[in-house]
Amino acid sequence: MGSYLRLAFILFGSISETIGSYLTDLKSDLKKSRVKLSAQEYISKTLLTSFLIFLILLPILSFIFAYFFQEFLFAFITSFTASLLLSVIIFTIAINYPKFIMQNKAKEIENSLPFAALYLSTVAGSKLPLHKTFEIFSKFSDYGEVTREVGEMVTDIKSFGLDLNTAIERQIERTPSKKFTEVLWGVLSVLRVGANLNAYLKEKSTSFMAEYRRKIYEFSHTLTIYIELYLTSIVLGTIFFTILTAIMAGIGGAQGNIIFLQFFLIFFLLPLISITFIFIIRSITPGGE
Repeated sequence: MGSYLRLAFILFGSISETIGSYLTDLKSDLKKSRVKLSAQEYISKTLLTSFLIFLILLPILSFIFAYFFQEFLFAFITSFTASLLLSVIIFTIAINYPKFIMQNKAKEIENSLPFAALYLSTVAGSKLPLHKTFEIFSKFSDYGEVTREVGEMVTDIKSFGLDLNTAIERQIERTPSKKFTEVLWGVLSVLRVGANLNAYLKEKSTSFMAEYRRKIYEFSHTLTIYIELYLTSIVLGTIFFTILTAIMAGIGGAQGNIIFLQFFLIFFLLPLISITFIFIIRSITPGGE
């Protein structure tokens, strides 16, 4: 435990324990997001950080508001309220940060899962023991978070001496992806009843690939709508606005303001909208690419 974390635990340990009783999902979120802190330690650290931000912001904002409003009491009350509000916002964001990490990891896993399941079913078809299949997959595959998840099971088996079923159960508790959890439960059930693992993995890979193709098909239609919207509303709208303002400037004068408005629209607003559009497209693209 570092000195900062130790200080946070000393100052806010009892408060964090009380808050932690209301944040029932935080312990699970921290485990699934691979944050190596207990819920009480994480809340304590977040409380200390928020408190320090409050102490830093209060004098700075007091000075700024006092300079502009020339009234100390009003400036202090305003800066106190603003500092407190910002500290609460930062605390809320920090508390939800593990959930954000967990959701990103789950999305990465589910993007790679159709191809990873196909790879696993191919290796399992060689009739190797499952722990050897997992070991080969973790060494030679490149499926991002799925490879890391399987690698953690291999580490549990080889380094900590866990049996295969226990390692899978432990990974079920740690993985953030519901689909990967479903696959692991299925593998565990197959191992317990002695069914055909290769057939199960082939069935799951076929199911995931069918779902992936459906997502690609839906994405192509959605992308068409987005492109039409972008071309008609943004590109053509900008051209039309530029021509219209040029005509108005010629008729009514005030060319300086119109030129500044056109400059702002073309060189600032349009690129900003285009960048936002690119991020939206990337976020809805199957596979995350």
